[in-house]
Amino acid sequence: MRTLRLGDPKRRLRFGLIGLGVVLTLFVGRIVQLQALDASAYAADANSLRMQTVRLPADRGAIVDANGVTLASSVDAYDITADPTQVQQYNPTATALALAPIVAGDPVKIEEQLRTPKSRYVVLAKQVDPAVWTKVKEAQKKLSDEKRDDLVGIYASPHSKRVYPAGSVAANLVGFVNASDKGAGGLELALDKQLAGRDGSVTYENSLGRQIPTAGKKGKDAVSGDTVQLTIDRNIQWYAEQMIARKVAEAGAESGTVVVQDVKSGEVLAMATAPGFDPNNLGAANAADMGNRPMQEAYEPGSTSKVMTMAAVIQEGKAGPETQVVVPGTLPRADRVFHDDVDHGTWYLTLNGVLAKSSNIGTILAAEKLGPNQAAANAKLDEYLRKFGMGSKSGIGFPGETAGLLPPPQKWDGAQQYTIPFGQGLSLNSLQATSVFQTIANGGVRINPTLVKGTTGPDGKVRPAPAPGRTEVVSPETARMVADMMESVVADDEGTGNKAQIPGYRVAGKTGTANRVDPKVGGYNGYTSSFIGFAPAENPQIVVSVTIQAPVNGKWGGTLCAPVFKDVMSFALQTRKIPPAGTKSPDIPVEWKP
Repeated sequence: MRTLRLGDPKRRLRFGLIGLGVVLTLFVGRIVQLQALDASAYAADANSLRMQTVRLPADRGAIVDANGVTLASSVDAYDITADPTQVQQYNPTATALALAPIVAGDPVKIEEQLRTPKSRYVVLAKQVDPAVWTKVKEAQKKLSDEKRDDLVGIYASPHSKRVYPAGSVAANLVGFVNASDKGAGGLELALDKQLAGRDGSVTYENSLGRQIPTAGKKGKDAVSGDTVQLTIDRNIQWYAEQMIARKVAEAGAESGTVVVQDVKSGEVLAMATAPGFDPNNLGAANAADMGNRPMQEAYEPGSTSKVMTMAAVIQEGKAGPETQVVVPGTLPRADRVFHDDVDHGTWYLTLNGVLAKSSNIGTILAAEKLGPNQAAANAKLDEYLRKFGMGSKSGIGFPGETAGLLPPPQKWDGAQQYTIPFGQGLSLNSLQATSVFQTIANGGVRINPTLVKGTTGPDGKVRPAPAPGRTEVVSPETARMVADMMESVVADDEGTGNKAQIPGYRVAGKTGTANRVDPKVGGYNGYTSSFIGFAPAENPQIVVSVTIQAPVNGKWGGTLCAPVFKDVMSFALQTRKIPPAGTKSPDIPVEWKP
């Protein structure tokens, strides 16, 4: 029989204590690692899961007209956002199905954003009305009460929404913003820096995808953008748009523009184009109609350009309004023969009559007097054209503005040296054309056109726009003579612009009908019709230009554009309370007898 020998209890106890010591040492080491060596790293990881940073978009500044009427503003809205890392702890599919009907979104797309995020901050719905966010919050509370986590991790970021209370009025000038609330066209783009302001941010704690109300927030406040006040008068703008849209439709034309400018200040009171668009509904807009034609579209002006030639000839002392000009029925020059718009025998016209009857031949003959030879005459005419602003941008800084085209005189070909005096072979935009007549109306002093009166910052401080530049182009005496000649264009029964007459007011103006360059065919195709004038002629206050491109029903500036001028000018005179003077137009002869 074998004797059973029990193990040494002290030995077993010793081994047990050693094993327990090893385990405790491991625990202590791990605790030291977590709380001492790697504490900051783990704390940062914990904070990153607990803290949420949200951008606070700045309120975009408003755009208002000269009288403070709002043309563009921002209203309260929200971006519905999510932290995908929080949503993924639960059920992204359920979240997408719960959220989609509230925000009118696509549940498949929302779920994709939640499952494959590029960051912890994704935007699920942009610029929704406050009522939509209220519905989301109500749904979150209801689901939370039911112990469901379908909308955990869903937040809202305050975000303004751009609206245009006037709709299509001044839309082509004001412009529009893109989906990120950044200026994408017109003055919204040109003045984006002033309008945008500076975004802020806020960081707060959350737990299980819900913000902790008692936890502290930190961040920086957003700074609102400036309010920009334009020189535009909304009422005149609206009326100009109505009149040009109607005439474009009647004429079956491709497009039309109207520019209204204050003579003394250079401020643009209206800049209309047709067709236009509604910036509140960009999805329905035609891309070709979203630009601002008066500044972005270059065209050959035709006979309205003769005003500059007449001013140069008179300023240089080569002729006066009553200077006699023999105008033959045809005029051979260079490699071609020039004609007037109507066939005629020899005309015996004064220089005033050349302008009143809009004679191309008479204008060529007058322009040739500017120098001892053709090259010198070309150089002198070019000098005046550039002083009037041809070949240069206005300085407004409007996106896409064209400077037009005026080649240097040494590059004028055989035709251009004779066609440029009567407005073919050079190009300009409607604002440049209007500025020419503002110069004559203002006693020969050109004032750079302006669109902005000033800005008001979020601090309420008003900052007026810088004073516009001024250029003396011709003397007051020359400007007065040209203005008197332009009255003959309107007042004389034989003038081409008599449909621009306004009862009780003296009106000075000029018609234009030019061959139109069509890039689609690479040459001339159709016509550009125009009329530009100012009133009251004895003390000019307002300039109005009207231009119609590619009309089908009619082509003459005197019949298509002068009536629009009459309507818009009459409305502008009444709106600005400018009374008629009651004086008579000067009686300058149009013809003379040999």
